Amino acid sequence: MTKSTFTRRALLRVFAASAVSAAPVMANAFGFLRGAGDIRKLSMYNGRTGERMDMIYWIDGDYIGPALDEVNHFMRDWRQNEVRRIDTRTIDIMAAAHNLLETSEPYTLLSGYRSAATNAMLRSRSRGVARHSRHMTGEAADLRINSRSVSQIARAAAACNAGGVGRYSGSNFVHMDCGPVRTWGR
Repeated sequence: MTKSTFTRRALLRVFAASAVSAAPVMANAFGFLRGAGDIRKLSMYNGRTGERMDMIYWIDGDYIGPALDEVNHFMRDWRQNEVRRIDTRTIDIMAAAHNLLETSEPYTLLSGYRSAATNAMLRSRSRGVARHSRHMTGEAADLRINSRSVSQIARAAAACNAGGVGRYSGSNFVHMDCGPVRTWGR
């Protein structure tokens, strides 16, 4: 799907087709389909550490503990080398949005968990960093996909209707979190 053909109608069609396997807010509603081969996966690249991750983290209604441990490590604060549990709701939003984008290209992770020290340092350099950022509680991720625009990624994340979505077009990334449903940015 090219940037110019990514329409609301196409997004809704893709979402309807993938809702059972990917949408985090639908997990309980579609519990009757468990056991039918339902999986969730996440694929990411971290340019800061050079690490790559491509894994199934959920099968037939159950999270896979060792896979989540790997996600937690991958999304760690690399500056402080601190690991924190990443909220599975955020992971589900990321996976669902990625599925809606119909690409095999992994996310590029710009920021996952941030320690208080890292958040304070980033805040001193940019007014766009929240004092009480959800990154500090393992509830947020800043992501990009080179083959998709910020607008496309943000629309896919917002279609999940499951958390906060921020557009940072000037820096070419989208913020996704599992907090209250809201959007901001351009």
